[in-house]
Amino acid sequence: MHLIDHGHMHYGENKVQEAIEKWSEIKKQKSNIQLHLIGKLQTNKVKFAVKLFDYIHSLDNEKLANKISSLQKIENKSLKIFIQVNIGEENQKSGIHVSKLAKFYTFCKDLNLNIVGLMCIPPVDGDADIYFKKMQELKKQFNFKDLSMGMSSDYLDALKYNASFLRIGSSIFGNRN
Repeated sequence: MHLIDHGHMHYGENKVQEAIEKWSEIKKQKSNIQLHLIGKLQTNKVKFAVKLFDYIHSLDNEKLANKISSLQKIENKSLKIFIQVNIGEENQKSGIHVSKLAKFYTFCKDLNLNIVGLMCIPPVDGDADIYFKKMQELKKQFNFKDLSMGMSSDYLDALKYNASFLRIGSSIFGNRN
């Protein structure tokens, strides 16, 4: 990993299994590497994710929150977690609807989850600025520290609304095979 040799310490992965294969040994050697799970997390992969990752960007339901909470206790680990918001209210996308965010956030706090911010993937065919602005407003409303939003095609727009984590892997590493 040439980027590691140049001091880059934060990396995102979409899939737990690929991350295990790619990062397990590297993290043993370089404990300051921070791994971010940016893809959807299935409950049957939580035990692996809690062990390997430092951040989860895609918390979107109570069952997953319960599982993460219980496994963090077993591993004596506290992940930094983003609640995924379905900001465009698209049926095909994961995430909490804005109208249910307050209740879900309270549920997560009651589980002692370390919720650091919100994540979204805006609709592809919409004006990303509208959705990023709404996320910035939600961040202020709930007093979150971070926003995880913006990908290779819209990260400059996300930066205008104070995104703190960008998912721009394809612009750096190329498209996945």
